[in-house]
Amino acid sequence: MDKNRLEELKEIAKVIRRDIITMLGEAGSGHPGGSLSAADIVTALYFEVMNINPEDPYWPDRDRFVLSKGHAAPVLYAALAERGCFDKDELKTLRKLGSRLQGHPDMKKLPGVDMSTGSLGQGLSAANGMALAGKLDKKDYRVYVLLGDGEIQEGQIWEAAMAASHYKLDNLTAFLDYNKMQIDGHINEVMSPEPVADKFRAFGWHVIEIDGHDMEQILNAVEEAKKTSGRPTIIIAQTVKGKGVSFMENQVGWHGKAPSAEQVEEALKELA
Repeated sequence: MDKNRLEELKEIAKVIRRDIITMLGEAGSGHPGGSLSAADIVTALYFEVMNINPEDPYWPDRDRFVLSKGHAAPVLYAALAERGCFDKDELKTLRKLGSRLQGHPDMKKLPGVDMSTGSLGQGLSAANGMALAGKLDKKDYRVYVLLGDGEIQEGQIWEAAMAASHYKLDNLTAFLDYNKMQIDGHINEVMSPEPVADKFRAFGWHVIEIDGHDMEQILNAVEEAKKTSGRPTIIIAQTVKGKGVSFMENQVGWHGKAPSAEQVEEALKELA
């Protein structure tokens, strides 16, 4: 990857983080922690990896993205707006009455959203269906899904993991946003999913472990996934909850709390 391009992607990720903070401050509610931790992954997908057309969001041959951890909708909305799927001014309407930008993504209202999500544990099953449909229709599109680490405590995730392996869905790549925190605390204190990598290997997946804030590692992992045949891939991305904003980093309390006007100003200075 060209170094200049890597720097461009890092700058886009910064813009995405600034937009997350701004829209959450405007809304007065929402989920900053897990949105910020996923910003580098989502930036890599929407601005380098995925084959999509913002002018034709329902193009049948596009790559698909499922935000299984639907409460992190701000990172998806920020990426879609920056990619040109809708006007960035609309970000100011997050969670407001009548807005297309609901607290969780709605595929029937917002172009560019491939799956309505919010009930945790369901996104991988939906992504499986998209990937299997691609196989049956002999399409070459790829499907990406972003999972939360607290989310993988859900049993449906493991049923879906088993099915993806059984049907050899090598056109499916999952990312695990492994920031190790959920709304009630540290994941290992709530319900430990460890050993995560070994579990997915046992379910027949190709496993890649990376730093989820290293753009080059993210892109290299995606390329490795594309070259993997006969089984799905999961990229376990070690991330930091609230990444980029010092007072939010590794703080459980910022899972689902919007910043005040003063905190927005402070955060934006750090992300300048």
